[in-house]
Amino acid sequence: MMYDYIVVGAGSAGSVLAARLSEDPAVSVLLLEAGPRDTDPWIHLPIGVSKTIRNKAVNWLYATAPDAATSDRAIPLPRGKVLGGSSSINGHVVTRGQPEDYDAWAAEGNAGWDFAGMLPYFRKLENAVGFDGPARGHGGPMNATSATEVEGIARAQRAMRRGLRVSAAKAYLKPARGRRNLTVETGAHADRIVMNGRRATGVDYVVGGERRRALAGREVLLCGGAIGSPGLLERSGIGQAGRLRDLGIEVVLDAAGVGENLHDHFLARGAWELTRPISYNEHSRGLPLARQVLKYLFTREGLLATGIAHMILFTRSSPDVDRADLEITVSPFTATRRTDFKSLDKTPGVFLACVPLRPRSRGQVHITSTDASVAPDIRPNYLHDAQDQQVTVAGLRRIRSLLGSAAFDDCRGDELWPPSGKQSDAELLQYARDTGLTIHHPVGTCRMGPAGEGRNVVGADLTVHGIGGLRVVDASIMPSIISGHTNFPTIAIAEKAAAMIRAAT
Repeated sequence: MMYDYIVVGAGSAGSVLAARLSEDPAVSVLLLEAGPRDTDPWIHLPIGVSKTIRNKAVNWLYATAPDAATSDRAIPLPRGKVLGGSSSINGHVVTRGQPEDYDAWAAEGNAGWDFAGMLPYFRKLENAVGFDGPARGHGGPMNATSATEVEGIARAQRAMRRGLRVSAAKAYLKPARGRRNLTVETGAHADRIVMNGRRATGVDYVVGGERRRALAGREVLLCGGAIGSPGLLERSGIGQAGRLRDLGIEVVLDAAGVGENLHDHFLARGAWELTRPISYNEHSRGLPLARQVLKYLFTREGLLATGIAHMILFTRSSPDVDRADLEITVSPFTATRRTDFKSLDKTPGVFLACVPLRPRSRGQVHITSTDASVAPDIRPNYLHDAQDQQVTVAGLRRIRSLLGSAAFDDCRGDELWPPSGKQSDAELLQYARDTGLTIHHPVGTCRMGPAGEGRNVVGADLTVHGIGGLRVVDASIMPSIISGHTNFPTIAIAEKAAAMIRAAT
């Protein structure tokens, strides 16, 4: 089983890499995905995120380690385990972040990763329906159905086409599946990278209990995401030497940065009852739901064609901030009785959520066993940094000010979350600690940056420092998180990586 390239993980990045590299008929590509094919109908139905977000058949269902800063709770951290990865189970919201985010990457020694260097790949991946201008792409694989703003409010932009989700697997992999030079194996759980000294030469993986080995004549490309990629490196002997030895793993390379620099967007929520039947709650059961089903079948619109966040506001937590550092999302429903959104409230309501866009808190993720089926220890350290705490409290106050505005005077009901009695900064912060969640954007655990700094794992060409024939291509390479949702940026990273790899051959 010899291939030119082995891509590990068929998610937002892996689907793109496999499709783009296999465009060259002279090379052979093997794509390994631990999960199944994307045949679950809830994947393709936009409202299906309420189902896939807790479905172990297509979701790793990770959780963070309990942490005093978040009231000793194990916070769910869903990650896609299916063709398309998290792009098949996420809220399909599209943003790019701010140009300054990427310029900061380049300023840290990552040449070509500034916004000007990334823009061609954002344009290449995108089919922006109804929007023109030099910054937007047209004819690309990923549909974007509305405009985004880096500061201001707009309807959420979505990765949808004709009322159906557009995942990376659907946009990139499906059109490429007929190529003879592309092999896709699902249910294939990567165990470790095969090493010849300090060069990656293949991958050992397991399918249905059977151990297999595939060899790579050119490169192994890790696309397991911020949780999966560092774990595979560690099981392969690349990581912090002391940790590896404690697990009985032979050290190939002492790499201090592997699994470090984990950070994510933390979310705190507000919820209000509404006095008028203008939310999705009253359409979520009985005859009204039946009408919504029929509406979707005939028009591809309505409740079933929607997602979690409908409106997005990018704003500043205070006048002293030089650019938007806070996201507020608006969802026309509430699920205060079942916070997993399994069932909506019976009475009308509205959710608002606030997200500090550039968190300073940093954590880590590390394996605890050589067994690839054992979940890693995930510690994002949400709200450890004082500034993250301040921006979160400012966000909760902004939510209250929005719902207290005149626009809601004719429909505003009782405040459900946070309880109206919680008014002080300390009370609001404790509320966030008690109830806050992740918005599912873990990044940074295979940090991109120059060699010689222990915290950096890959260089600007995404090759692992000190190892030949091995690159990491996913959100784990982000030195710092972008000021928005991470799915389209991850796809752009993979587009850029594919171009670099093909240019290097």
